[in-house]
Parts: sequence; structure tokens; C-alpha cells
Amino acid sequence: MDETRKILLMDDDDCIIKVVGLMLTSLGNEVVVSMNGSEAITMYKEALNTCKPFDGVIMDLTIPGDMGGEEAIIHLLEIDPNVKAIVTSGYSNAPVLLNFKDHGFRGYISKPYKLDELQHILNEVMNEK
Repeated sequence: MDETRKILLMDDDDCIIKVVGLMLTSLGNEVVVSMNGSEAITMYKEALNTCKPFDGVIMDLTIPGDMGGEEAIIHLLEIDPNVKAIVTSGYSNAPVLLNFKDHGFRGYISKPYKLDELQHILNEVMNEK
């Protein structure tokens, strides 16, 4: 990887944010954190209007009491049809995960995941045309 990627990480769990944030940073990425979908949409839109938009987004599928990835991806696709979003969840049998591309996601990774799995899915999604 020749350049730093700017990744928006959306999750409501502080532990996951810390661990995955460290994983992403160790892979050479710049990480920006969002706790829910509405905040992620605002951050994505603001970054898109600057010189440094997000290269990718990793979104938790469900955020109790707030907008999760399933709903937020709809709004992100309206803002940027080329958004490179990866959905993540600890519930591997959720229908969205089985057909993530039909919902606008470019990739899926099941929690908990390992550093090499994260690196693989990031490279796969970021190098997609």
C-alpha cells in the first residue's frame, strides 16, 4: 500500500472502536470514528466536500436505538454512488449479510475478525473499480 487510506469506522461499541481502530492504524490507515449512522452520514458528506474524502467505510450492521449500517448505506449511496462500504456484524445469519452487495455494500466481515482478515477485505474492496 503506497498511500494512507482514510477510513470511516462506525460502531457503537467503545471496545470495538479501540481495537479495530488500532488494527486499521497498524495497517497504515487514517481512522475517523462515528458512533451511529446519522453521524457517519454527516461526516461522510462533510469529507466529500473537502480535499480529503473517505476512501472507505466500515459500518456495524445494527446500532441499538439509532441508525445502523443497513439504513445508513442507503443515504451514503445517495450522496456517493461509489462509496466503498464494508458491513460488519456479530450476527452472521442476518439477511443483509448474506446478500450484502444487493444492499450496496462492497464487502462483509464477521465479528470478531483477525488483522489479516481485515487487511484482506480492505484491499479487496479498496482495489475494486
